[in-house]
Amino acid sequence: MAKAKIEVINDLLGYEGLKIIQRPDIFNFSLDSTILADFVIINKSDKKIIDLGCGNGYIPIFLTLRTKAKITGIEIQEEIYDLAIRSVELNNLNEQIDIYNLDLKEAHKTLGTSSYNVVTCNPPYFKYKEGSNINESIHQTIARHEIYATLDDVVKEANILLKDGGTFAMVHRAERLEDIILTFSKYNFAIKRLRFVYPKTNSENALAILIEAKKKGSSGALKILPPMYVEDESGNYTEEILKIFNYKKGD
Repeated sequence: MAKAKIEVINDLLGYEGLKIIQRPDIFNFSLDSTILADFVIINKSDKKIIDLGCGNGYIPIFLTLRTKAKITGIEIQEEIYDLAIRSVELNNLNEQIDIYNLDLKEAHKTLGTSSYNVVTCNPPYFKYKEGSNINESIHQTIARHEIYATLDDVVKEANILLKDGGTFAMVHRAERLEDIILTFSKYNFAIKRLRFVYPKTNSENALAILIEAKKKGSSGALKILPPMYVEDESGNYTEEILKIFNYKKGD
């Protein structure tokens, strides 16, 4: 028997008035998407932003807290795309956000080349091969494993979509940093900001990395930012994470 489709409408963290539609059986937004949406630099002159693999629309909706720019989201999975469409409508953000049901590798064919100021992406993290340890849910497997889009596909499409000098921001697994650096160089991105993300204040190894680069940017001037810690030694969110969530201690 097929599992029941159960939707929930959640507050968008501690941001009063913003909601997000979720399907716990197939997709919920992640911490990684939140810290990416907070990390990326958006200038007042940036007029067009696109999020590749937008899921239920979380990053586009979060970014409306930071900018009046036009925001586009791309999502390949139809059921999750439907969540994004309805989440945008629920928040009355149709004038600012457009969501497309597209393969991100083909996005430029519909949306044009060299036309965006900022590209964001929380991509699938894990390489996929026969025998990979995958999730029971095909939706989660697609979101987490490079089935429909590899790291190379994502960075290549970001290059095509961005104007020269445009910003590409991504969150990924720290263990893939070597691949990321090589792929960014291949597609003429100059990395400008890096930040390592640790699960706890006493963790020895970073789990994730936040990375921001410029298309055809000049080499040099790379900033390694202070580490981000998600939880303290007791397993409570750090003050920085609570601030990003717009929560206060004790909430």
